[in-house]
Amino acid sequence: MQRKASKSRNTRETKIKLELNLDGTGVSEITTGIGFFDHMLEIFARHSLIDLTVEAEGDIHVDYHHTVEDVGLVLGAALNQALGERRGIRRYGFFLLPMDEALCEVALDLGGRPFLVFQCPIKHMKIRDFEVKLLEEFFRALAVEAKMNIHLRQIYGDEAHHVCEGFFKGFARALRMAVEADPRELGIPSSKGVL
Repeated sequence: MQRKASKSRNTRETKIKLELNLDGTGVSEITTGIGFFDHMLEIFARHSLIDLTVEAEGDIHVDYHHTVEDVGLVLGAALNQALGERRGIRRYGFFLLPMDEALCEVALDLGGRPFLVFQCPIKHMKIRDFEVKLLEEFFRALAVEAKMNIHLRQIYGDEAHHVCEGFFKGFARALRMAVEADPRELGIPSSKGVL
């Protein structure tokens, strides 16, 4: 079974087209109009080994919020579609990611119940003109549409770029673990029989 998806979203604020392949090699083509965000999505693709194409046009002359959040919504919906019934996957993933002076922890569950915990003491800092807090909106939107429970925690670190990169690399590695086929799991990894 091919675990691929294609999703789009068109509103007065954003126009987004996204394609992904869960069983790819980490190839990406990202264009959102927000340089730092493009960089984070490229890092995500590379470290998750998910092939990812994102074309987004948004009202970035107003703010980056709509584009960042809506890309999260579309990425989450595509992940949900590509996972299907979630049969035979590991379901859980976690990673502890060092990035120079920063250390970030990510844990996630593809169990069907969306929730986000985002512990980031520097979330009101900016990287150029990109506010770190926007990543909380991105991951919340992604969690809701992917039906995923995500916990992101900055253990320490004072360089905002390193913390953000730690979150995206850690999330990528944790997701890579969770979507992998478990050779011992023949059904849906839940005592309920459905995710």
